[in-house]
Amino acid sequence: MDLFHRKSQGEDTRIGRECQFCYRMDPEFSRRDLIDRLIYAKMDDIAAGHMTEEGYIRHRIAELKGKQAANSERENFQKSA
Repeated sequence: MDLFHRKSQGEDTRIGRECQFCYRMDPEFSRRDLIDRLIYAKMDDIAAGHMTEEGYIRHRIAELKGKQAANSERENFQKSA
């Protein structure tokens, strides 16, 4: 490494950032490859914002699991009422 280049931190990029939705909803988020965690910086935290197909798919799975959990809670609430 020369004096004109800094050591890469492994997480910095000019065009991307980590998806906060996936960070909150996916318990395996930290085990994903770095590129699969990133979304384009100018996009919202949506599946289409992911840089890779794998990231897109995992985001959609997290959305579906969240909806499934919400429906299950709603059904349990209705049964107890």
